[in-house]
Amino acid sequence: MAWNEPGDKGRDPWGGGNKNDGPPDLDDALKQLNDRLRGLFGGGSSNGGKGGSGSSMGIVGLVIAVVVLLWGASGIYQVNEQERGVVLRLGMFHEVVGPGLQWNPPLIDDVTIENVTNLRPHRTSGRMLTKDLNLVEVSISVQYRISDIQNFVLKVDNPERSLREATDSALRQVIGATDMDAVLTDGRAAIATEARVRLQELMEVYATGIEVTKVAIEQSEAPADVRDAFNDVSRALEDRDRLRQEAEAYALGIVPIARGQAQRVYQESEAYRDRVIAEAEGETARFNALLVEYQRAPEVTRQRLYIDMMQDVLGDSNKVLIDVEGGNNMMYLPLDRLMQSNAPRLNLSETSMREAQATLESLRTQPTEVPTNTRGPRR
Repeated sequence: MAWNEPGDKGRDPWGGGNKNDGPPDLDDALKQLNDRLRGLFGGGSSNGGKGGSGSSMGIVGLVIAVVVLLWGASGIYQVNEQERGVVLRLGMFHEVVGPGLQWNPPLIDDVTIENVTNLRPHRTSGRMLTKDLNLVEVSISVQYRISDIQNFVLKVDNPERSLREATDSALRQVIGATDMDAVLTDGRAAIATEARVRLQELMEVYATGIEVTKVAIEQSEAPADVRDAFNDVSRALEDRDRLRQEAEAYALGIVPIARGQAQRVYQESEAYRDRVIAEAEGETARFNALLVEYQRAPEVTRQRLYIDMMQDVLGDSNKVLIDVEGGNNMMYLPLDRLMQSNAPRLNLSETSMREAQATLESLRTQPTEVPTNTRGPRR
């Protein structure tokens, strides 16, 4: 039957029997809870003063166990492969931890984790004075990474700020030792290399634990007030370099051809020299042989030379033979055409005639014995 049904007066729904004093007391409920907790932690009966003290110690122990568990769990952390951690124990350097699951006691150890493999960028720009006392605006980018995590965390208060200030100092030092033309044109790579070396030296002096991997000059130009004039100068320098390269390319192409032509002319001259010498030697030998024959028979040799000369003259020219004896016909000769067609050949024939005449004159000057049985002139 239900507790509040008729006929069951005074039944207590909280299990306290038939009482007429209302719902159970809150103190009784807390007492029951203490008894159960004490039973869990091995306490005795809840009756008396000793029972109340034991239940209080159980609660304190449970709280302490939970706090210790939470404290120990809060000291567990993960270090990634590209990270390293610096551990400070009570404010003093303790160790450097590597990748993996790590644990350090909280509130005792302080762990600082940094990425030591990723490249970090830094950019800066400003107006700087060159060696020849000209102002230029230079923009530079720096890439760096952490090389020594201990120095990076402990030796310098703010290593990245030190890097920024050292970058400006190193760049101004390099620009101040360079002419403006080199800064604006083809000297950027050399400036960036020297700036990186100087910046790395400063980082090592300051013990920042930073390694500078790359320095690049992104932009270098004249101030805005005189930028147009400087741009004209830059274009003129570029044109000069372009024309110089074109001239060098042309020289590389024409010099071998000229050398080949010179070699060909030299070989042709040697061949001509050998040919002329051979012809002269042949003419000399022929003249000496003719001289011997002339000394033996001057008249016969003279007639032979005359016949050879006429053969050379008439052999290369057109001939017209006219027999006028016993004829009444008049023949028209196109002398103008004959002269035009035979002009080159007549020149050659005249040359041959002059050579033959010179040969005859030289033969006449030689002393000869005229034979007694000479023939008369031909009719």
